[in-house]
This record gives sequence, C-alpha cells and structure tokens, in this order.
Amino acid sequence: MQKNFAVIRGVSSFLFIMTMLMNDLSAAFQSPAILSHGFGIPNGQSLAMSAFSNIGQNNNIHLGCAWKNNIHNNHQTLSSSSSKYHQSNHYHSRCKSSQLGVADATAGISSNDESSERDSTSTPSQKKKVSFPIVLWRFTRPHTLIGSALAIPALHILAAPTYQQAFSTAAAISTFFAMIPSLLMNLYITGLNQITDVEIDKINKPQLPIAAGDLSLGTANVIVILSLIASLAMGMMSSTLGSQGLNVALWGSGILGTMYSLPPFRLKRFPLLAAFCIVAVRGAVINAGFFAHAMTAAYGIETTVLDCLRSNLRCLSSSLFFAVFGIVIALMKDVPDAIGDAQFNIRSFTVRIGQIKVFTAMRRLLTGLFFGVGLGFVRSAFFANTETISATLRGCRMVVALCAFGAGLSVRKEAQNVNAEDSGEVYKYYMHLWKLFYASYLVLPFAR
Repeated sequence: MQKNFAVIRGVSSFLFIMTMLMNDLSAAFQSPAILSHGFGIPNGQSLAMSAFSNIGQNNNIHLGCAWKNNIHNNHQTLSSSSSKYHQSNHYHSRCKSSQLGVADATAGISSNDESSERDSTSTPSQKKKVSFPIVLWRFTRPHTLIGSALAIPALHILAAPTYQQAFSTAAAISTFFAMIPSLLMNLYITGLNQITDVEIDKINKPQLPIAAGDLSLGTANVIVILSLIASLAMGMMSSTLGSQGLNVALWGSGILGTMYSLPPFRLKRFPLLAAFCIVAVRGAVINAGFFAHAMTAAYGIETTVLDCLRSNLRCLSSSLFFAVFGIVIALMKDVPDAIGDAQFNIRSFTVRIGQIKVFTAMRRLLTGLFFGVGLGFVRSAFFANTETISATLRGCRMVVALCAFGAGLSVRKEAQNVNAEDSGEVYKYYMHLWKLFYASYLVLPFAR
C-alpha cells in the first residue's frame, strides 16, 4: 500500500510540474514581446522560460531574415544554398509582413511569389478552416505515430516463445493494452516539441498546424497535457497488464521527450544530448520496454527490462539495431532544418559541420547497418548447427537477410540524386528512411 501511495505521489508531482511549465509556456508564447522580438524573455516572465534566452541571445536577430548574416564560418554552404531552400516563398512573405525594412527581402520576387505573399498575409477569416480531426492528425506527426504502432505488435511476436503463442488471445490483449498509452505518449512528445518550436517551425516546417495557424497554443497545451495524464494513468491502472516493461517505456519516453523540448533542459540545443534522447527512446526504452512487457503480460514470464537486455539475445539485438537506426533518424532530420536551427542557435551537428557531411555519414552508417545485418543472418542460416536449426527457422533468417540487403541497396539508390543542400530533396529522402524503419518492424518477427 505504501508503494502505491509513493507511486501516486510521484505521478501527482510530475503532472503538477508539467502543468505549471505548460502554463508558463503558453503565457510566454502569447506574450506580445515574444511575438515581436522572438524568444527574448521580457521582465517578469517565468523562470521556467528563461532557458529560451539561449535560443535568441542576440535581440537583433529577426525572424526569417537573420540567415543573411554569416552565423559561423561553416554556414557559408547554408547561405549559398538558401536560394534553393524549399520554403523561400514563406521566408519572403514573413519578411514583408513583419515590416523589417530590408530592401532586398522582396527583390526578385516573381508574380507567383507575390501571390504567395497575398495568401500568407490574408486574415484568418479569409483562410479556409481545416477540420479539427485533420488538424489533430497532422499534430500527431503521423510518421512517428505509425512507427510506434508497428513496434508494439512486432515486439510481441519477437518475444513469443513460439509463433503459436504469438497469435494467442493473451498476446492480442497485451498488444492492444500497450498500444493506446504508447500512442498517447507519442502524441505528448511530438506535440510538446511543436509547442516549444513554433517560431522555428515557421521557417523549417511551416506546414505544421501551430506554425500554419490551424491550431492555437491553448488547444495544443490541452491536448498534450491530457495525452500525458491518460498515458501514465493507463500504464498503472492494471496490476496484470500494467507491467514494469510498459511503465518503463511510458515514463522513460515521457521524461526524455520532456527534457528534449522543454526549458530549462531543452536538450535539443546540444547535439550529443539531443541524439542521446532519440537513440535511447527508439532503441532501449521502446524495444526493451515493450519486449519485457510482452514477456510478462502476454506470455506469463516475469522479467524486467534489464533482465531482457542481459539475458535475451533477441531483445538485445533488436534494441541495438534500432538504436543505430535512431542515430540516423536523429541526425538526418536536422539536415533539412539547417537554416532555421542556425538562426535560433540550435547548434545541431548539421549547423556545426555542414549538411553534406552529415548526410553522407548517415547514409553510409545506415547502409552498413543493413548490410551487416544481412550478412549476419546469412551466416546464421547456413553455417549454424543443422541439428539445432529447423528448416522453418532457416527460412525466416533468409527472409531477414534478403530484406536487409534490399533495404541497404535502397538507402544507396535513393541517395544518389539527392542534393544534400536542397532541403526539399533531403526531407523526401528522410521520409524514405522512415519507410525503411517501418519495414524493419514488419520483418522483425522473422528475426529469430
């Protein structure tokens, strides 16, 4: 009973802190001083928002126009490629509407650009209203939501002692029970990131609902807070299905996602810490957490996350594979965001060393990962002891090997014509990597 009271007190404290921070966040973003001067903290602002001063330390940096200054000697490549930037129309319209007085901000704008300006400066009453379900779907960042939705059933099948048990009623109930809170936690993490990155997203991702003006900050705050509360509550509401593995996955993702986006931590400002958050969540937290949950809730084998990582080769291998894939996602996603990140002092690896180097390194890393997995499963299929491996298991391993080789070739082929300094082309390639991420979870049940 004392343990339950301690857990409840801990949850209450965490939710109280989160609510206070989100209230500060909402008030700060609605402040006229911030709307007109970026992220400079006005007098009297909450201490919880003071970390944003690191994002806009130079109050002379104006949104949409500061990229013309050489932020760093490594940014010459970014400046030279800005004419190819896929959001240039958005940039010009912001410069004009904010009346910054930069004469060359509107120079060379074609008639199509002028039409874009008229659309972007239209009043809210003139803008076509988007239905709330569509806005909410965009707010979830669907590509991340789909990845989480595929991971849970795949890990349940991988954790099953036999394929017959993987398709049992107990496994289906465990999968469904874990699915809902995990998707709510995914919504909380991605939503919080959008709330804290509104001005950056207006440059890097203007199509996102808050940046586009389709979703208010107040409504977004309500959505993420309710998602967090519901997710954590569901994880603890059942003594049998609310396993240690499930709660590690939910709490671990929630804490790291909060520290990634929210002041005073805002770890996304620091390349190594930002990459660590994404790698930890996509690697150990999700894979080992849901693997341990499946073992306990679906198959009745009491275990913990650490025990699975130490003693189960399938759990350890899948966690390492998706941890490396997480590194690629973490660094590749910053390549098309280089201009906006540099402007707001988000010192990502792309901002520090350049788009081409990061793009090339991540392409090679992912190609090597897939080819390495393919070779490993070929070896285990043909050179394992024939007395201990069945024909079915040998076939499963060959399926994984062939899929891995195909994915590795796809990584190289799709990258051949991509200009690493063209944000539109890089973003399209980045989404192709997410498709390979989904495919990896579809193939994962065969990796035995």
